[in-house]
Formats: sequence, C-alpha cells, structure tokens
Amino acid sequence: MYYDKLRTEMVNDQLKTRGITNEYVIESFEKVKRELFVPENLKNMAYNDSPLPIGFKQTISQPYIVAIMTQLLNPEKENIVLEVGTGSGYQAAILSYLVKRIYSMERIRELRIEAQNNIKKHNIKNVFFIQGDGTIGASQYEPFDRIIVTAASPKVPQILVDQLSDNGIMIIPVGNINLQFLKKVEKKDGEIIITDYDACRFVPLIGKNGF
Repeated sequence: MYYDKLRTEMVNDQLKTRGITNEYVIESFEKVKRELFVPENLKNMAYNDSPLPIGFKQTISQPYIVAIMTQLLNPEKENIVLEVGTGSGYQAAILSYLVKRIYSMERIRELRIEAQNNIKKHNIKNVFFIQGDGTIGASQYEPFDRIIVTAASPKVPQILVDQLSDNGIMIIPVGNINLQFLKKVEKKDGEIIITDYDACRFVPLIGKNGF
C-alpha cells in the first residue's frame, strides 16, 4: 500500500501536471511497480522526481523523462519496438503494456540479467533481451515500428534510421556528454523528419555509433 500511494502521487504530481495526457501511457505507469527496478537500498526513493543510480555508472531515468519519451513514441498495440539501453528494464516494462513486442538491447551483462529478473516479477512475456552493441541495432529483427534510445548519442545513428519501418518513429536524446535534446525521428514515405523536444541529460551511449 505504501508504494501504491507513492505511485499514484507520482502519476498525478509528476506526469499529469507536466503534459502527459495519453491515457494508455498513464495506465501503464500505474501498473508498473517502479520500486522493483531500483536497488534495494533506494526503494524508498523509487518515486522521486529524479534519476537514480543502478550500478555500472548507469541510471534509471526520472519518471517524467520515461513518460515523455513514451508519449512521443506514440506506441500502438501492434508495434514491434527496439529499445537501445535496457538499464533496469523499467522503460521496457512500461512499453510492454502498450505494444506487441519489444527487443531490448543492453551491452552490460549484469544489467541485462538484472533487468530480466525485474521483468519476470511483473510476469511480462513480450520483452526479449539482446546483449550487445545497441548502436548498431538488431537487423535480424527489423524493421521496427518504433525505436527508443535511452542513452545520449552524439548523432542520430543512420543504421537505426535504416531499421525503422515506413511510418516508424524513433525517440533519441542527441547532443554532447553534458546536455542533449530529445529528438523525434519520423520516417514517412522514405523521407526523414526530425523534431526537437525537451532538453535532457542521459548517460552516454557507448558503442560503434555512440560516444
């Protein structure tokens, strides 16, 4: 009950008041127990309006950032999604209630294993994990209707754009190590349309097409 109350307060105070209006996104945040995706010693901070460390110099993003990226992604029930940067698995869990299937890539083995365990606690069956360099995507499963990148990239990787389906959407933070902007990359009839959104700060995307 304690965490249920905090979860409700988070949704009302941190998400709805900042423009998160997609009812399905809100419902997903109400379902996923964020306290199960943070280290044991930080559970009481799980619903704080801030990122939290999860080890290996990685973080779980603040709830609002996860929500705005999810809303901008405009997820639909039949979508196949590629997530670059599994982290704790929280973003994948949120998306799991909104799309058909998620392929989530993580380069750090220990985090991938932890995320798998976290996902199992919710009995989620449509998230599939890949360990490897997310900056090159997962061509064996393309095309993807949606791609979400949860680490800062110096540019929009063309190889990920190529793995988007027509009418696909990618959300990615792009900038330098210290400051990025969320970018919405849309592919429409072969044309690429990029729109800038909120300023943000993520850990760097490491890999062939990252930092």
